[in-house]
Amino acid sequence: MTLPGTATSYWIESSADTSYPSPAEDIETDVAVVRGGIAGICTAFELTRAGRSVRVFEAGRIAAAVTGHTTGRLSAAHPWIYRPLRERLGAEAARRYARSQQEAVDHVEATASELGIDCEIERRPSYVFTWEEDEADALRAEADAVKDAGLDASFVTETDLPFAVAGALRVEEQIQFHPRRYLVGLAEAITANGGRIHENTRVTDIEEGEPCLLRTEHGAVVRANEVVVATLAPVFEQLRLSTRLSAIRELVVAAPIPADRDPGGMYITRELSTRSVRTAPLPDGRRLLLITGEGFAPGAGHVAERYERLIDWAGGHFGATDITHRWSAQDTETTDTLPWIGRAPGTDHVFVATGYARSGMSHGVMTGRLLADLLTGRTPPWADLYDPSRVHPAHEASKTAKNVAGIAAHYVGDRAAGWTGSIEDVPKGGGRVLTVGGRPCAVHRDEHGNLTAVSATCPHRGCVVAFNETERTWECPCHGSRFAADGSLLNGPANRPLPPVTDLPD
Repeated sequence: MTLPGTATSYWIESSADTSYPSPAEDIETDVAVVRGGIAGICTAFELTRAGRSVRVFEAGRIAAAVTGHTTGRLSAAHPWIYRPLRERLGAEAARRYARSQQEAVDHVEATASELGIDCEIERRPSYVFTWEEDEADALRAEADAVKDAGLDASFVTETDLPFAVAGALRVEEQIQFHPRRYLVGLAEAITANGGRIHENTRVTDIEEGEPCLLRTEHGAVVRANEVVVATLAPVFEQLRLSTRLSAIRELVVAAPIPADRDPGGMYITRELSTRSVRTAPLPDGRRLLLITGEGFAPGAGHVAERYERLIDWAGGHFGATDITHRWSAQDTETTDTLPWIGRAPGTDHVFVATGYARSGMSHGVMTGRLLADLLTGRTPPWADLYDPSRVHPAHEASKTAKNVAGIAAHYVGDRAAGWTGSIEDVPKGGGRVLTVGGRPCAVHRDEHGNLTAVSATCPHRGCVVAFNETERTWECPCHGSRFAADGSLLNGPANRPLPPVTDLPD
């Protein structure tokens, strides 16, 4: 199935390349930041501005993994979070959450202005909407909770979307921006402040101590007083958080539209497996419409069909038929829906940031400010909300049990399947899990007929990967690790590639 548009993130295509060197020798630093997405770069920037010695270690290019594939929606209007939070932890907790998020939104504008970063900041209202009349009253109650939390919020029944809605929560003065240009600008400020960034440098192990020891895939050893693990998922087993996290993937399609068709804000609904809408300015005066949705678990398959549904929705509602870009993104969600940001449980010198649940832009900026405060001896009033050591048994028990049951079902069920078939069954451009030498083997055949075979067992916890035929990737259905067709690692929590298999039968 041929899909329209280039399979490239618009944010990466329309921003500057970066080239920061890998370390040539062992390193000592005050704070080591693992990964250079929005959380890692914002943390490093805030710390260098406070005078701390910082090194950032990114496995690929900065702001080119999860952050480079976001929609760039920077908003405190997170979907369906405020009323449940108020009911669970009280009105004051909801107010602290709102303040932490809105201050992050405003901080981006102030920082971009201070540093002279041109990242296309546009103040727009942010909406959470519903088509369903049965959902309207619940959304009205959510709007009341958001307003009570201190945001400039209202419940409306009319928007500038090209279709009717049953109701919408509207929050004023939010931001849409070019996330990668912002972070490339912050990276330049980090180095100007004396920090250092190392790209193509994967950290493979952390040994906590005084100092902590970090080992990289190229052999360099890093000694750091404190470590920040700002990865999509906690990739180091000693952090032991993965059973309380679930992974979700979403798709993005982008198409130019006339400026007069711009819906004038940012919109999101949880219906239809999520639909998120925003636009970005194009050099020719048109707007680039970005539609996100079709949330699904890694390894669930049918990705091309999901893209088609998103493309049809963009064309049917907005007349956006010239799809120029398409890409996918992955995120994680904790069992109580709030991110984990702070000192990792059971550690003294390791800090973690994960579980952003589709709201990574404001969470990532807030992470930088929160961790910089904690690492410089200050404690903001919302630190306990995000503390990774928190446990809410009554609220988390059912979700944790569901996560564990799902993992167990994949672990047992995949093995019971037997991985039958032969190498001849693998089509060009496709992949299959087959039994080779009594073990599961992930076999891919490229467009020229060449075979690549790697172990199908995810090195994180031993689940069996599945093939994503649209993106040509192997995906772990248990915890969301992703690998290229040749087995190289794309996303954690796995921290090693799928090893090659060399004894394929003739």
